Amino acid sequence: MADKWKHTALLVIDMQKDFIHEDGQMLVNGGRAIVPNVIEAVEVARQRGILVIWVVREHDPLGRDVELFRQHLYNTGKVGPTVKGSVGAELVDGLVIKEGDYKLVKTRFSAFFATHLHSLLQRAGINNLIITGVQTPNCIRQTVFDAVALDYQSVTVIFDATAAATPDIHAVRPTDMDYI
Repeated sequence: MADKWKHTALLVIDMQKDFIHEDGQMLVNGGRAIVPNVIEAVEVARQRGILVIWVVREHDPLGRDVELFRQHLYNTGKVGPTVKGSVGAELVDGLVIKEGDYKLVKTRFSAFFATHLHSLLQRAGINNLIITGVQTPNCIRQTVFDAVALDYQSVTVIFDATAAATPDIHAVRPTDMDYI
């Protein structure tokens, strides 16, 4: 069965404490509810021999690599969101990077923007993507759009393993992404 899935990768996007925990600096309200579904997606992927790629945000403590609209969060004298090595940058409990998985660090919405994800996937012979994580209108959507623009054959979003700040925002995104 592994041969059937050898051209597929699962992207787990931003399932970090700063996005999921109640006290997280970038809390995505729907994030906690999807953790069991993301865990299940990862387990199924591993059983099928699908490459699991953990896409995480890790920022410089001074915020030199964050978007301009977020730089103010790093100028406060305290640790900003998802700073490399901080508790907020860690994966939420229940999600673990295992041998054979791959960790990719990003600093923008898309997992493809200014990263080596596309070359990694090409080298591994991956042309189908399954996407989980947060946040639907930003990181999920932008990654999907970039994957389509890069000609991946199949891009699948597991709707109940993705989340946004509100159910209304989350509900409109699959329709939006279907039109590409």
